[in-house]
This record gives sequence, structure tokens and C-alpha cells, in this order.
Amino acid sequence: MERIELPGPNARSLIERDSAVVSPSYPRGYPFVMSHGKGSTVWDVDGNKFLDFAAGIAVNSTGHCHPKVVKAIQEQAERFIHISSDFYHEKWIQLSEKLNQIAPFAEDAVTFLTNSGTESIEAAIKLARYHTGRTEFIGFLGGFHGRTMGAVTFTASKPHYHRGFFPLMNGVVHAPYPDPYHPLLLSHNGRDYGEIVVDYIEHEILDRILPGDSVAGILVEPIQGEGGYIVPPPGFFPALRRLCDRYGILLIADEVQAGTGRTGKWWSIQNFGVEPDIVCAAKGIASGVPLGAMIARKSVMTWPKGSHGNTYGGNPIACAASLATLELIEEELLANAAEVGSYALNRLKEIQQRHPAIGDVRGIGLMIGVEFVKDRETREADEKFRDRVVDLAFEHGLLTLGCGKSVIRISPPLVITRDEMEHGLQIFEHAIELAEKEAEVAMPSMRSLVTK
Repeated sequence: MERIELPGPNARSLIERDSAVVSPSYPRGYPFVMSHGKGSTVWDVDGNKFLDFAAGIAVNSTGHCHPKVVKAIQEQAERFIHISSDFYHEKWIQLSEKLNQIAPFAEDAVTFLTNSGTESIEAAIKLARYHTGRTEFIGFLGGFHGRTMGAVTFTASKPHYHRGFFPLMNGVVHAPYPDPYHPLLLSHNGRDYGEIVVDYIEHEILDRILPGDSVAGILVEPIQGEGGYIVPPPGFFPALRRLCDRYGILLIADEVQAGTGRTGKWWSIQNFGVEPDIVCAAKGIASGVPLGAMIARKSVMTWPKGSHGNTYGGNPIACAASLATLELIEEELLANAAEVGSYALNRLKEIQQRHPAIGDVRGIGLMIGVEFVKDRETREADEKFRDRVVDLAFEHGLLTLGCGKSVIRISPPLVITRDEMEHGLQIFEHAIELAEKEAEVAMPSMRSLVTK
């Protein structure tokens, strides 16, 4: 496979201009400067072609510039672009009706539209406090929920999200997320690890730290994203739902990354057979147009006029893009995510057998994590190796993103074909092989230094 010299001259020039005027807080992965995209393929400003396994952090659900989404945006832009949330328009109503139809609970849903995932989380926090009259929350280690002050308080995936911003919002206690590959709690007699985590919440957190009748909600990613694309054991959500019911706690599902069809179902929590009380959505809901949604049971959405609002909520262009996106997902992409995702998971497990650096392969649909380790017995994370695979994949025409301590996420657009997936996985394995060869060359050098 041919290696691309990156970044090219046009990319270098733009990156230099960017560094002078754009906030340094943005965590740029590698020097990709996009020119345009179509479907699952993107091109940089120097004409280099890449297959996209990142989809803008699982945002471009219908791929890049799907003609149906582009047409919906254009048609709405010709009518009106903004009217504010003080008034009404039909696209806003249509989208809320559609979200009511696909909400992951039997009760009717009411929706508050936002501009991002973190805003959806903030809305859910406020609604939970208002509806229950309680103040406290439980989140999970490894979770990522956004960077605004309430959302970042729940975020517990990396310390730099908090550094320099204390004190955070009061009233959040974190529990271990039920990670089967890296369990923090002792397992007994083969019992489902998810049930063990819920027992910990009840008998350690609720018995020792937070009174159950003070807890407004439990905020959880049904599949952790930034934390490492972690799929919980099957017993976790049924046990968590029972716990919430016992104590009158709202179960809030953060579906910002895992929802909107990525796992082959509308919402990832539907893979676990329980109904939440509130759903937070964004990312893939509008194919890249900024939009989020906080969707709640009608019996929960009890706050009065003026208690929460936003200027851009229900933006007509975002609503039009979302309606087109949801139609495509329903008609074609739910099935494609399940089918191509199953193929990818099986192929990655084959690749795992050839490469000891891969400790674990996990996921559902087109939300797959590949974890790299120094040793399969100890399961010690190998972040440097993971980062090198990401860079080498980029240099050979594949965009990927890391997550967790040493995981690469496979989260392409939901339009990706089986042939495109296979081509991307061939590049991915080639990058692993190159990283392994580099590591083999480095090891003798290290040994000679130790000997001297």
C-alpha cells in the first residue's frame, strides 16, 4: 500500500494560519485538512483521498453530502433560515413528532431541541431536578457527556477535562462503569458484572453517600464512547432500571454518540431491553448540521413556560436536515449498520488473532472498539502503539480516532458499504503490521542501551 506524504503544502499553510487565530484548546488528532467529501470518502486540500472511519466523531451518519440531506437544507434555506424559538414553524413540529414516534419508551415523548450534545445533557440535568424536586445525581467513571459546566461534571474519562475548572457543579457521584475487560469490582461465582456494579451503587453509594430519595437521576451512556467503546454486560441495564424504579430515580440515557441508528437500532439502549425516562441525542441526528435533542416521557416534561429555552432551538435548517437524515436511517441505514457492522466485527476478530497487540474487539453495529495492549495477560494499555496505528492509517488513506486509554474506534458513516469496510480494514491491518515492525526495530535498540 502506498504511503502518502502528509501534510501536503496546502495543508501545512492552512495549519499555520489556523495556529495563529484558532483557540489552542481544540484537540487536533493529526494534520488532516478537509477539502470535500462524498459518502464514506473524503479529500484533503492537496487532493489526497481517504476512507473515513471516524465520521466526524460519529456525526456524519448519512455520509458526507448525501444528496437527500443537501437538498433538504437547500430547500429550507430558500424559505427561511431562522425565526427564533419565540415562534412556531412546521419542520420543528414534524421533527418532534418523528422523535416521539421513535423514542425508546412506550409513553408519549416531548422534545426540547438544542444545538449540541452537551446542551442536551444540560437540559436533562435541569429537567430532572425540576421534575423530581431532588438535587443529586450519579454518573459513571469513563463517561463523556460534554464540556459545559454541568455536563463536564459528569464527564470522567480524562482529567484534563476538569483541570483548571474547579469547583465543578455540586451533587454528582461517580460509580464504576461495568467494563467487562477491565472490571474494577470483584466478581463472584460468575455473576453478571453489570449486576455487581448496580449492587455497588445501591449498597455503597446510596447506603453511604447519597440518600436514595435525594437522587434526581442516573446519567449513563448505554455504550461508552470516549471511555473506550465499552459494551456493558447484559444484566446491567435491567438491574439499573429496577434500582431506579425502587428509588424513584430518573434513568437518563446519553445517546449522543451511540444513538440515531449507529448500533443498528434507533437507540443503543434498545439493545438491552429497558426503557429510559430521558434520552439525550445529537451528533448523527442531522448528518453534521448542529442539532441536539432532549427527549423525555411526557409525564416527566413538567417544567413551565420560560423555565428553559434557547435562541436557536428548533432551527429550521437543522430540523430539515434531521428529517431527511432520520428518513434515510429508517429506510436503509439501520439495516446497513447492523449488516456491515457484524461483518466488521467478525473481520476484526480475525485480525485480532494475527496480532497479539490487539487485546479486545467489541461493539454493536457500526460502533466498534479495538483495544491495544502491551500484554494480553495483564491487559496493560499500549497508548503509544495505538497512537502510532492511528498515524500510520492516516498516512495510508484511512481516518480513525482514538478513545479510552488505548482504543481505536471504528465508527464510519452508516452508508459505508461492505467493500469499503473491507478496504478500510485492509489498510487498518497494514498499519498494525507497520507499527509492529517499528516496535521490533526499537526493541533491540533499547536492549543495547540497557546492556551498555
